[in-house]
Amino acid sequence: MPLDIRRLIEQESGNNYSLHAQHVNPRFARVLKTIGFDRCYGRALGSHLWDLEGTRYLDMISGYGMFALGRNHPGVRQAIQDFLDLEYVSLVQMEAPLLSGLLARELKKRVPTELDTVYFTNSGTEGVETAIKFARCATGRPAILFCKSAFHGLSNGSLALNGDDTFRKGFAPFLPETRRIPFNDLAALEQALAAGDVAAFVVEPVQGKGVNVPADDYLSQAAELCRRHGALLVADEVQSGMGRTGRFLACEHDTAGVVPDILVLSKALSGGYVPVGAVMTRRSVYDRVFSSLERAVVHSSTFGQGSLAMVAGLATLAAYDEEDVIPHAARMGAYLRQRLDGMVGRFQFLKSVRGRGMMIGIELGEPVSFRLRTAWSMVHRMDASLFPQALIMPLLDEHHVITQVAGHHMDVIKLLPPLNLSQEDADWFLDAFKQVLGQLERFPGPAWDVLVRMGRHTLGDRHRRGAA
Repeated sequence: MPLDIRRLIEQESGNNYSLHAQHVNPRFARVLKTIGFDRCYGRALGSHLWDLEGTRYLDMISGYGMFALGRNHPGVRQAIQDFLDLEYVSLVQMEAPLLSGLLARELKKRVPTELDTVYFTNSGTEGVETAIKFARCATGRPAILFCKSAFHGLSNGSLALNGDDTFRKGFAPFLPETRRIPFNDLAALEQALAAGDVAAFVVEPVQGKGVNVPADDYLSQAAELCRRHGALLVADEVQSGMGRTGRFLACEHDTAGVVPDILVLSKALSGGYVPVGAVMTRRSVYDRVFSSLERAVVHSSTFGQGSLAMVAGLATLAAYDEEDVIPHAARMGAYLRQRLDGMVGRFQFLKSVRGRGMMIGIELGEPVSFRLRTAWSMVHRMDASLFPQALIMPLLDEHHVITQVAGHHMDVIKLLPPLNLSQEDADWFLDAFKQVLGQLERFPGPAWDVLVRMGRHTLGDRHRRGAA
């Protein structure tokens, strides 16, 4: 008999964390319980999730930006269902698939004309791996530059370009000739390029970790430096692309105009339904990689042009057009920024707000009053990553809003809501955030009690690991 998935889910509903503790990732299951994120969700639609008790939550991270159209978008879902009913072919391998050609054509309509060739991947990290290979092959050079605080994935090659040592610890040695430079520092870039052996500079137009935004002409200046020194510019738009910043590409915000040599897209491309990514290149790069008939498949992926992923991508782009998703994201991002900027100065812990469109970083900082400053220092001595949980946890517990910390050892809260977020839901978050900030300024208080307990738990865990 075929699998009765509805019955299986109903039978096992609520066993999420015990199953993960036994079979998947026990440490992560424990982390989620420690910070109070051990919810079991049973339904999702748009910007909302419902737990098994029927409580509704506002999703302000959208699967790390994957669900740009919200969850279970009806148009994308219908296209996938219609496609499955066709019993259409997929992955014959020895063919040129129709659907990947159609999706490539649609993507090219939305990017600079110089990016005229598309290679499909299964993920963003696979796209970065592809960019590394293409850049080295196209230039004949070994070195890849990346930035401090960069995040380009966690596979072997992409990990070598990770600017956060927390992710790198324990996995050395890394891919050779990968070099870290400061972000938004043209002098450092020029100095690194001067070595003459650099194949590419891989950079996020807006960094995901910390939501760091470069100067308005940084990317175009970086592109010019790369051209001058014979290197390629690779724009990793896995998170910042697909309308996240209020334009299809975050690169488009550069005031002088910039066209990367290689562009990497993923996450939102399928509406969150199917793993998919795309690497778009200049023809000159393609011609040097796939340089002869014998090299026609010198780089390939078994699932890279799967029909289901291509359909999801086509349906997602159609929904973007039909629903004016990107202009809406620009307007709603501006609304969130305006309201959040208005809170700076009113709350001692709120230092600044930055970002573009619906990619927003809220930076927390040391307060002015002696009592709160003492509490801030105490928490940071226990664990440099702990303090943002004082806002993340009550946002979830008391206001049913899901948010995230922007990175390890960062006092930054990150927002990646669905691009079609309503103003009503934006106000839901803003009102909740304002209330939580107000509570945090009362010391001693419940929020600080939770932080102290978590800090002691962290110190105890470190002690146990050290003793072992």
